Amino acid sequence: MADPELDFTTGESGASATYPMQCSALRKNGFVVLKGRPCKIVEMSTSKTGKHGHAKVNLVGIDIFTNKKHEDMCPSTHNMDVPSIKRQDYQLVNINESYMSLMSDNGDIREDLRVPENEVGKEIEAKFECWFRHSHS
Repeated sequence: MADPELDFTTGESGASATYPMQCSALRKNGFVVLKGRPCKIVEMSTSKTGKHGHAKVNLVGIDIFTNKKHEDMCPSTHNMDVPSIKRQDYQLVNINESYMSLMSDNGDIREDLRVPENEVGKEIEAKFECWFRHSHS
């Protein structure tokens, strides 16, 4: 059974989180589902039509969540799933017990994201601490 945390095939509303696109219409820096994972396309090449039919498209993508590399090949006329990606910007307003308090443009607060336990997390905490000290002195 798949890990529900890694299942991105349906959004919160139950709507599909992917839509079909013909392989030949995909572009570098676009997005596609490779090996069941949402990826940003970093390399694309097309092989010539062979004696058995269609040209083939070779795709190389980087998983948008794990940064792992995935590769696939498909006939240029076949459809591939493209993930529906919605970008939302937030402002960091507080860090409390390793959780970030984030505010959206319309004032909604989100407090369910933990500060990453890596160099990025350390950088977030250091920059927030620096901002906090300067704004409250």
